[in-house]
Amino acid sequence: MRAGAGSGRGQLFLRSLLFLLLAGPPARGQLRYAVPEELEHGAFVANLGEDLGLDVSTLSARRFRIVSRAGARQHLEVNLENGILFVNERIDREEVCEAGGTCLLHLQLLVESPLELYRVEVEVLDINDHAPTFPWQEYVLEVAESAVLGARFPLESAQDPDVGTNSVHTYRLSPNGFFSLEVQTRSDASKFAELVLERALDREQQRVHRVLLTALDGGVPERSGTAHILVTVLDANDNVPAFDQPSYGVSLPEDAPAGTLVIQLNATDLDEGPNGEIEYSFSGHAPPRVRELFHVEPRSGQVLLKGRLDYERASLHELYVQAKDRGPSAVAVHCRVLVHLLDVNDNAPEVTLTSVSTPVLEDAPPGTVIAVISVLDRDSGDNGRVSCEVGPNVPFELRSSFRNYYTLVTTQALDREVVPEYNVSITARDMGSPALLTRSTLTVPVSDVNDNAPRFLQPSYSVYVMENNAPGASICSVSALDPDCQQNAYLSYSIADGHIHGMPVGTYVSINSDSGHMYALRSLDYEQIRSFQIQVQAQDAGFPPLSANVTVHIFVLDQNDNAPVIVSPLPRNGSVATELVPRSARPGYLVGTVSAVDADAGLNSRLSYQLLQATDFTLFSMAPDTGELRTLRSFLEQDANRQQLVVQVRDGGQPALSATVSLLLSVVETMPQTLSDFSEFSLPPEVSSSSPLTLYLLVSLGSISFTFLLAILILTAIRCRGEQRSRQGDSCSPPRCHCCPGSRPSSDGLKTSNLTAQPPAGTTAATCLDVPAGGPPGYCYKVCLGPESAQSDFMFLKPCSTPRNNEKDPGKRSRPDQHLPVSKEAKQPNTDWLPPSTQRPALKRYQIQHWENKGSRWKGHMGNGEVVFDTTLN
Repeated sequence: MRAGAGSGRGQLFLRSLLFLLLAGPPARGQLRYAVPEELEHGAFVANLGEDLGLDVSTLSARRFRIVSRAGARQHLEVNLENGILFVNERIDREEVCEAGGTCLLHLQLLVESPLELYRVEVEVLDINDHAPTFPWQEYVLEVAESAVLGARFPLESAQDPDVGTNSVHTYRLSPNGFFSLEVQTRSDASKFAELVLERALDREQQRVHRVLLTALDGGVPERSGTAHILVTVLDANDNVPAFDQPSYGVSLPEDAPAGTLVIQLNATDLDEGPNGEIEYSFSGHAPPRVRELFHVEPRSGQVLLKGRLDYERASLHELYVQAKDRGPSAVAVHCRVLVHLLDVNDNAPEVTLTSVSTPVLEDAPPGTVIAVISVLDRDSGDNGRVSCEVGPNVPFELRSSFRNYYTLVTTQALDREVVPEYNVSITARDMGSPALLTRSTLTVPVSDVNDNAPRFLQPSYSVYVMENNAPGASICSVSALDPDCQQNAYLSYSIADGHIHGMPVGTYVSINSDSGHMYALRSLDYEQIRSFQIQVQAQDAGFPPLSANVTVHIFVLDQNDNAPVIVSPLPRNGSVATELVPRSARPGYLVGTVSAVDADAGLNSRLSYQLLQATDFTLFSMAPDTGELRTLRSFLEQDANRQQLVVQVRDGGQPALSATVSLLLSVVETMPQTLSDFSEFSLPPEVSSSSPLTLYLLVSLGSISFTFLLAILILTAIRCRGEQRSRQGDSCSPPRCHCCPGSRPSSDGLKTSNLTAQPPAGTTAATCLDVPAGGPPGYCYKVCLGPESAQSDFMFLKPCSTPRNNEKDPGKRSRPDQHLPVSKEAKQPNTDWLPPSTQRPALKRYQIQHWENKGSRWKGHMGNGEVVFDTTLN
């Protein structure tokens, strides 16, 4: 028996394989195969890689797989190495498909890169793996002895889960002399047997008849099942119940609740008493599923709903009800009730995300596939037709590729900086009334792309730094924002290459590449650099990197770090500066001007002068703004001849800085020809180079020098003309100079001055030239020139003293017969010293004062010689 079953199963498998080979081409985008049930794991089903035209070597990389609903059993699987569809677990057709008919497994095959979807249907072929069985092994059939010949008695049907030819095909009855068997076919092609009375029964002769009923299926090999039938002959009850009609039909909605009346059956019996009382029940061959769903009231004949109906599981139920009276030897009569179920929209659509490709790049072009979505509604007709849509205000749409399959694609460009993540609501709605819907939310994150350059918080930065700052101290911080994320938003700061006063900008400032904090690398000096600007760049870490620049203006603030510097008067050889003051000086007499400069700016450079110490504070006063030292009163006999003064110069900074100078004033009866220390000063190189008053000072000195040189040239020309006249007329030979008489009478009563030539040190002789007073009335000019002056130019005039009486080398004086040529080309004045503009009025007043003083003497360089002007004012 087992050998025969194995041989039959092998033949069935061969027929199934032959069916696959001879099957016609599948519909577009869909393949169909057939496979017998009960195959072992790994059994071959189909070569999907070859049938679908896919490259077998790329199946694994493209994630070729079968997509199934959550919780569904995976009966079939694909080998990614060769593309063969094989049996993953044993398939029991009777378990997979409860209802009869064709049993199909619907497979959805998905392959990515690019995304493609295939539909495959696999028909599970039935094999004869079940034998027919009867609900009971022994049946008791009561037959009245009055039963007429040809009376039919339906027998319990055998149940065979197989379908088609493998189900119950026929029945056989063991040989007997009273009954025959007649096989009937139901509307669903199932078979059932009826026992036909062929010979009149006689209870007195035989009360019980035993027969064997055998059910046979049509499979190969044939399978069978048996049941014993015990026929009991009853005493005569000559009337049997009768239904109004042999078959009934009724329609019932699938959502009918339990207890709903399906139909009211009615059977009549002409007998009276117990023989006329009818009881209703299911026939013995009613399927178990019917007994679970329906219930027959024995007394009333009502058929009531007992369980929950499901149109999607079975749309038609066939009920067999029998009626039997309660009399002895009751005979049961049967009728058929067909219950047609009406579909109700009781199943909401199911939404399944088959494949999701997230996150999506924000620069993805429109039409990019985000996900594959499948929808399923188990209802039928309009109740099973589903439409799918996405929520409003999202840049996505659904495109239908197959029936109930959609792809979610982009409709426009995305911007992560505006919307970093989308919650896409997908609504599936059927066409039923009322319509049912299902909403599913798909989260689609947007991946960042480096499409935004950094942006500084300010268009430019202005930074104010106090000078003398500590090197390495933080001076400011710049900050930029990048709306991108992750590495595209990571910013690094740097300083653009450049130079500040010829030095690389990197030697002045540095910047923290992560935080944007800027640091001064050196101590800044307001007097050297007051402002500069640098370019700061912020660059992100994206690919390609994006950057932005901003200008940072750095202004150095002045600090009172320079004390005033006194430039006049300057002490000689480390001693105290001295000055001579005539005792005859009146109140307001200008003794001299103290000049100072301050390298700072603003209030830090505003200077004030004050007399800090004095021998007698009632005798002198100091102008706080100009530094002029004047007498307050006339000198008295008891006033000391030597006045010691200390002058303080203070700037306006906080805290204030100051400088002092000590002055020694000698009160004399007559003023000698010596210039005081107030006029001999020069600015330090750093002050002259940095003072803004240089230009004004040069112009002033140039004007004064030009005027003075012009006067010298005029006097020289007049003297030469006088010499020519003296050669043509009478001549004189003064003992000390030639070209002019020693003295000339003056009608104005003016006194003439003697001209004495002073040769410079190192010369052997000098030429003395007496210049007549051709200038202003009452003046006589005496010019002393050295022998080297023929190769020299006139440089500058300065006061000088007369030769002392104790000169030891009188032979060095010029001889009377020497002539001194005078250069007509004047040299420019020396600009090494540059007093500030506040000192120019004092300088002019200082010069005028010395021109006005009696007995003043000026000397100037002419080449290597000297020119001495001895002036006397009547």
